[in-house]
Amino acid sequence: MQLYFIRHGQSLNNANWGDDTYQQHSDPPLTAMGREQAQLLANFLSANQRLQSHNGWDVHNRHGFGLTHLYCSLMERAARTAAPIARALEIPFAAWPDIHEVGGIYSREEETKFSSLPGKPRSYFEQHVPDLNLPDWLNESGWWNRPFESEKECQLRAERFLADLLARHGDRDGQPKHCVAIVSHGGFFMHLVCAMLKLPWRQAAHDMRSWFLLSNCSISRFDFRQDELIICYLNRTDFLPMHLVSG
Repeated sequence: MQLYFIRHGQSLNNANWGDDTYQQHSDPPLTAMGREQAQLLANFLSANQRLQSHNGWDVHNRHGFGLTHLYCSLMERAARTAAPIARALEIPFAAWPDIHEVGGIYSREEETKFSSLPGKPRSYFEQHVPDLNLPDWLNESGWWNRPFESEKECQLRAERFLADLLARHGDRDGQPKHCVAIVSHGGFFMHLVCAMLKLPWRQAAHDMRSWFLLSNCSISRFDFRQDELIICYLNRTDFLPMHLVSG
């Protein structure tokens, strides 16, 4: 199995990072830049979707991606990033609620900070991302409606997702290789890498703290081959012009 982790396009919160006067959004939409990034990503993947004949292991995808499945979180910025990819590639496209950002959907207002909010309802996705296969349980009450998620809870979720991913898409005798793309979030990426490599959360040498930086709409590739996990590349953005590379 090949796993392609795609971070969503630039969100309104991303664009206003560091602005003390900006009130953060609980489920921020994409900016105009984020929508442009998402479309360029979709164009790039579509132009390189078909696998070309070659010898050996195509570790850099020079001979195509051959994506077979696409998933996104139920946060607006991820679903809106994934939608043009799904339209361009015409592959199975479904929500995977467990790949949402750390914390879930919660208030950013000072008076109610970290209190739970519902998230987008079923009707939102049916209207704006009609090709997205939604879970049966999603209704008009929204997809979240749970307490704020701690970092420890997120790490357990990342471990659960990894086990579910391998059970669903891991290599099987007689089954074509699955090439899976997920559109998710920077914080969840950190937890997922820790889960894959069994790393302690945010710890590094000499009492430093660790972080994997991802740009908006970047692609990172992980290959699961028999008893090996191979990190092929991280934070690929060569398909974007420099003025559209954002973090």
